[in-house]
Amino acid sequence: MRAHNLALVLQTVANSTNQPSRAAVSAATGLTRATVSALVDDLVSGGLLVEVDPPPRTGAGRPAVGLTLTSTGPAGLGLEINVDYLAACVVDLTGAVRQRFVEHADQRPADPAQALATLGALAARARLAAEADGLTVAGAALAVPGLVAGGGLVRVAPNLGWQDIDAVAELHRVPELADLPVTVDNEANLAALGELRVTGAVGPSTADGPSGDTLPSTAAESSGNAGAGRPRHVEKASFLYVSGEIGIGAGLVLDGELYRGVRGWSGEIGHVTVYPDGRPCRCGSRGCLEQYAGQEALESGEPLAAAALGIALSAVVNLLDVPVIVLGGAYAPIFERLREGIEAELRQRVLTSGLAPVALRPAALGADAAMRGAADAIIRAVREDPAAWLRRSSQRYV
Repeated sequence: MRAHNLALVLQTVANSTNQPSRAAVSAATGLTRATVSALVDDLVSGGLLVEVDPPPRTGAGRPAVGLTLTSTGPAGLGLEINVDYLAACVVDLTGAVRQRFVEHADQRPADPAQALATLGALAARARLAAEADGLTVAGAALAVPGLVAGGGLVRVAPNLGWQDIDAVAELHRVPELADLPVTVDNEANLAALGELRVTGAVGPSTADGPSGDTLPSTAAESSGNAGAGRPRHVEKASFLYVSGEIGIGAGLVLDGELYRGVRGWSGEIGHVTVYPDGRPCRCGSRGCLEQYAGQEALESGEPLAAAALGIALSAVVNLLDVPVIVLGGAYAPIFERLREGIEAELRQRVLTSGLAPVALRPAALGADAAMRGAADAIIRAVREDPAAWLRRSSQRYV
């Protein structure tokens, strides 16, 4: 119960639009003021919340002290390996990027161990810089352009030439990362989660608490607990995130949740056939989308890029009824160049285009979406289970 209540209080503060008082948190969660006060004390001493001076009050009575997430506590380390670059970033509990490192180099000539060792060195630099900035890295998440199984095993990353690579074990060979929890996921999935956080999974359902605090209107809403039932008047996001790199991946968000498929391998839109008798692909098939709309095709001025994307995206919309398509990675900077051709195909091929046109927009995080989403995954875990973080923190000083 304490673990649940800690998460409830932390999420309530995190989801508020200002800096709520303890009394406002109590009103929003339904917990007693004494319980909230004790939980807040634990979260403050554990480096998850900080108290802030209240604004001057013109009326009678003493203004209440506000609460906000700390910017000098746990942080997430987001890592990305792609065909032509390596990247690392550190995001603090508030969602702010504190460190960012990118190295551009073709990773295809390198064997997996070498590529991951180079990425590990970049990650070590980011971690040391974060610690110098007063942060404690809670864990790392790695985004890879391929299919990932349990335990961080990259089953296949065709554009890197990887098969059955234990990415976690390779990163743990770097001394500065040996003690750090590491997870691995598909880069488009993590990019979609990053986009979900930035653009908002939940609509603006709020209620005014004491002293004008704006907070989630129900405990279930503020906790983010799917098992608690969906709050009334809340609309959750559904969209298809398309990551355009050398390969093309997709992350599907339905009703505020990432859809992974039965084995976690959904989203390989780059290998949807758009021209059945088309060019051979690295995967062994022919006419795959990435042969016409991948980054290399775009750089060579491929005239069919926008049309090919529109054909593949129309099939997804017809099948899954997604209302929004987000173009990320290399597509984001050239969104306006691609837009007209994609929308023309969507209008022609999507059965319901005349009833409910699909919204097409560039990614809010641009090319950084995957590594930002990876770092956010670590921060989300801390925010959803602060009790686990408090236990880890106390053990560090034993």
